[in-house]
Amino acid sequence: MKILISNDDGYLAPGINALAEQLASFADIVVVAPDSNRSGSSNSLTLDKPLRVVRAQNGFYSINGTPSDCVHIALTGILTERPDLVVSGINQGQNMGDDTLYSGTVAAATEGYLFGIPSIAFSQVDHRWAHLDAAARVAKDIVLRRLDNLHKPFLLNVNIPNLPYENLQRIVATRLGKRHESEPVIRSVDPHGNEIFWIGPVGKAKEASEGTDFHATANGCVSITPLQVDLTHVAQLDRLRQTLA
Repeated sequence: MKILISNDDGYLAPGINALAEQLASFADIVVVAPDSNRSGSSNSLTLDKPLRVVRAQNGFYSINGTPSDCVHIALTGILTERPDLVVSGINQGQNMGDDTLYSGTVAAATEGYLFGIPSIAFSQVDHRWAHLDAAARVAKDIVLRRLDNLHKPFLLNVNIPNLPYENLQRIVATRLGKRHESEPVIRSVDPHGNEIFWIGPVGKAKEASEGTDFHATANGCVSITPLQVDLTHVAQLDRLRQTLA
């Protein structure tokens, strides 16, 4: 099995190293990841500057670009064989509900999916890497399941509670929950007296009922949400046709 691994926390992040170690125990892996943290970069591609590929001492490739850049360059410029799977993570912090639209972790997996390759994004619910070893074992468990009954290619978003492996509950299929709107920006002043802004914290969970990723992880379960890229609002499409008729 050949697996391409990427992330948005950077090639030195503990999450990608733990993930690579687990998957290398049974698969032929290649790691191509950003040279620094690119969280929140979503599906952006770098089109205004050349990108450099550097082979690090640990054998990973690092690129001065976004997660999508990394997977794109890996698939079209580095790898000589198409991988069987693209895996992204393990991210430091959850990617649930509306977060998936901004997530660089999910974006790296999405890039693989757009190339027709089954892809999975892995995230821990909380920051600071607590019980990362357990999350990496869960990731290995999920990849080893092969998920052969799913239509291919598939795109899966996995969120893992920061718990010891033996304390984790079931792995459950979920839908995305929803958040309240984000908190207001934080205003500040730089050393030169210019007003600056920091993006405020994300909103709290708004739709976190049973069946959502928020509900599953809050109850100690590992959440897997199948995603799709088609953003067409089908019901609205019919109304629009009527309006334009």
